[in-house]
Amino acid sequence: MRTHALLALFLGSLVVAPGGAGAAEGHLADAVNRNVFRVCATPGNLPYSNEKGEGFENKIAEIFADELGRPVEYTWFPQGLGLVRMTLAARRCDVIMGTVQADEYTLNTNHYYRTTYAIIAKKGSGLEDVNSIYDERLKGKTIGVQAGAPAADHVARAGLMPNARSYRFMVDTRHESPPREMIQDIEKGEIDAGVLWGPYAGYYAKEFGDLVVNPIVEARRPGTERLDYRITLGVRVNEVQWKHEINDVITKRQGDIDKILLDYGVPIIDEDNKIITEPRGPVKATGSN
Repeated sequence: MRTHALLALFLGSLVVAPGGAGAAEGHLADAVNRNVFRVCATPGNLPYSNEKGEGFENKIAEIFADELGRPVEYTWFPQGLGLVRMTLAARRCDVIMGTVQADEYTLNTNHYYRTTYAIIAKKGSGLEDVNSIYDERLKGKTIGVQAGAPAADHVARAGLMPNARSYRFMVDTRHESPPREMIQDIEKGEIDAGVLWGPYAGYYAKEFGDLVVNPIVEARRPGTERLDYRITLGVRVNEVQWKHEINDVITKRQGDIDKILLDYGVPIIDEDNKIITEPRGPVKATGSN
């Protein structure tokens, strides 16, 4: 299994899937539907998306549809390595939300946010200001981490694995949510802190008023997995003009996108690893947001 495919599974949200040689040749005609904003998405995958339109990617899709002047139409497919092949490559939809920048199997737009892993702890625990997995205060503590995730490499290097509690990442998101289980265990005091992908951490911690989410923004240590990622939309490899159209919307509506992400508790960081707390641009009210 390819590294990028594994990465997608580790993060639990980012879509990367194998494509054939034909897809890479880029000779296919533009198949974009200009009457409908056709989105490939995973059902029951909060905080990202669900069939009721409750996820932040649902809300962001509405921003694109509003700017392009067309309604949103979804093609639903379970999260996994067949998603791109069965939806985008099959021309059943025209964009995939939440792809990893520099994915080799899809053409990526400009990134519309950059985020990172975070450390979650309770107020009053003495860990509420910890923002590094290598902080000495985590020594001897019970730390939650998803098995096989990039953050697990850091937890191991920091010597925290002997007391760590492992949570699964390869699950049917329509029925299980290990990130939410981790957050609940922190709230109940069953574990001292957790290391979790930022969008999950921010979203589920909002359920409890006494949890603190600290994005990890320290410089990457040599030889370790990266913890921060630029998030893009994915389009078919030959559809360059469509990519430019999407990029134009990102530029125009960055403030609206940021507001949705911040409302959902998603940690946003800029290129200098500074935490963004306010939308980067004007916010335009729409009927769908």
